[in-house]
Parts: sequence; structure tokens; C-alpha cells
Amino acid sequence: MDNDIINWNNLLANQSDFQEKKPFKFTFVKKIFHEKFYEKLYGEFPNISERWNKASDHSKLQYNLLWGSKKSTLEIAEDEEDHNFSKEWNTFKKYCHTDEFIRNFREFSGVPVSKVKHFHFISLKKGCFQLPHIHNVGPSTLICMLYFSKNWKEGEPGGTYMANEEDESSLIFEPYDLDNSIAIFQDSEFAAHGTRYLTNDVERRALQITLEGYDNINGWSGGTPIRKM
Repeated sequence: MDNDIINWNNLLANQSDFQEKKPFKFTFVKKIFHEKFYEKLYGEFPNISERWNKASDHSKLQYNLLWGSKKSTLEIAEDEEDHNFSKEWNTFKKYCHTDEFIRNFREFSGVPVSKVKHFHFISLKKGCFQLPHIHNVGPSTLICMLYFSKNWKEGEPGGTYMANEEDESSLIFEPYDLDNSIAIFQDSEFAAHGTRYLTNDVERRALQITLEGYDNINGWSGGTPIRKM
């Protein structure tokens, strides 16, 4: 079953593009899932409802849905089932915690990731946005945005863009094929990213997975985030 989930060949075909990018490493990969498995995930992607948390401040407006027992997007992802989601979503979540999943992303990127740190859904609709920002928590962090939105129009805001600076005018890449695709970037002092303001009545569906280096002595390479109350 594991061989029918991620299309590793498509990911590895973008290895050089990722590793050679400047001023920070990023790439965009189409058809990241095998089609049959993707369609099952797509068909069971949760709609925005009262289960979702609205995250709104001066820098963003978005809707987050957490997995399992988590109460905040800052909490560490655990290898646990959540029966609010389908069998296929639980299969994928479990696969994300396997050695194979982590090893393949590590080999693709050259970034010494070792565990899943965060796993949550992010949906946007009309009026949502996220200002360009930089995390810069450390050199061993990969942020993956997996998209589940069919028929996205060319030039339509919604995909996570990459920028040279914390200024939308310095945008260097923005994805528009948001159907079975993934944007990946390595965290760094230059890794500016955000989402342009959505002006149309659409819903952009995505899953964010953060991978990071971890060891039993020093913990997470980017530190353990403090939950905001």
C-alpha cells in the first residue's frame, strides 16, 4: 500500500531544482500523490465547519483544522489515529511518520530532517490572506504545502508564494496548479513566503506538513514552540 501513496519519482525529478534554488531552497511538484489514492483523499477532504479554528490577526486570515488530540497548530504531531477522518487520511497520516517517508524527503532535499513536527489542514476562502513572513527557526526544517483544489485559475491568489523579501512586491514564484501538488521550501533567514488576498468566492484546500531534525538529547533543531493561548 505504501508504494501507492506518494509518487516518489515525481518528487526526485525536482531534486536539482530544489537544491540549486537561490536565495533559498524551494520547488513545486505536480502529481505528488498517485492518482487513485489522491482522489480518495480529495473526496474526503474536510469542508470548513465549526470543527475548524479561525486564525485571524493583522498578518493573516485562515482556517485551521487539527489532527487528533491537538489544540494548537504549534503542538507537536503524534503518530495517532483520528476517526473524524477517513481510512485513507488515517493511512496517509500514519505513513508520514514512517522511516520511508522521512528518508525520502531527507534524500530529496539534503536537509537532515528526522520526524514530523506539525501536521494540520489549512483552508482559505474569500477574504483570506497571509502576509509575507520568515520563520528562520533553524537549518533543518522543511515546510510542505500539499494542495487539494481542482480547476484553480492561472493567476488566481491562493497558493503559497515565495519571495525575496518580506514584501509581496518581491514575489518570485506562486503556484496555480493546486490539484494534487506540493510546494516545498527549506526554512532559512531568506525563506519569505505568504498568500495573496483571495478576492473570489473560492476555497483553497491544503495540508501543511513540517519536517524537522530531532534527537533525544537536544530535541527539535528548531526548538519546541510555545503554544499561544
